[in-house]
Amino acid sequence: MGKLFDFKLIFEYLPSILSRIHITLLIVVLATIIGLVLGIFIALARIYKVPIINYLAIMYISFIRGTPIIVQLFIVYYGLPEILIGIGININRWDKLNFVLVTYTLNTAAFMAEVLRGAITSVSTGQSEAAYSIGMTRWQAFYRIIAPQAVGIALPSIGINIVSLLQDSSLAFTLGVIDVMGQAQAIGSRTLHKFEGYVAAAIIFIILSIALEKIFSIVEKKVITDKLVGDSR
Repeated sequence: MGKLFDFKLIFEYLPSILSRIHITLLIVVLATIIGLVLGIFIALARIYKVPIINYLAIMYISFIRGTPIIVQLFIVYYGLPEILIGIGININRWDKLNFVLVTYTLNTAAFMAEVLRGAITSVSTGQSEAAYSIGMTRWQAFYRIIAPQAVGIALPSIGINIVSLLQDSSLAFTLGVIDVMGQAQAIGSRTLHKFEGYVAAAIIFIILSIALEKIFSIVEKKVITDKLVGDSR
């Protein structure tokens, strides 16, 4: 019987686990981009109290924020095909990755909507009124005055949510998706050295998390600097 824990295996497993990092990054990038777009529309629907959509948005956000993402994964994976088959759409042959992407996108959209709503409403209403008084439309006031300030306010929370999304993406393997965590699980099952595989995966997630935090720190400083320069003109 081999060692219970072999430190050298961590570095032996790293290349194999890294070979699946593109799947993890795909989940994070697509869920972030599409989730942000959906989040903007949901946030605006809530801020401007769009009939019916506002109440649906409240229920949707409450559900997403009140349930674990693994539950959401299983609901989408097992429930969405049943719902769509009722209207003649068959997605039973979808790749499992597609169900993961749908789940993480919906999850991200809910959290981003609340972050953006909070950022937008934190901008003084007096600025909107001043914009209207000089002839700007609601859209112009939002695009030129409110949105730039809201982005600066929201950036730290957006960064935190994306790092959380990266960490939550490790649950994609529960549906059989071979991402970083799925590869670590597969190696552990094959070699009976699971702990080394998990440590290797942990190293990858830590490095990615630190990199994301650094990127958002740089972006945040750039936005603040640009705002200060703009205010001084």
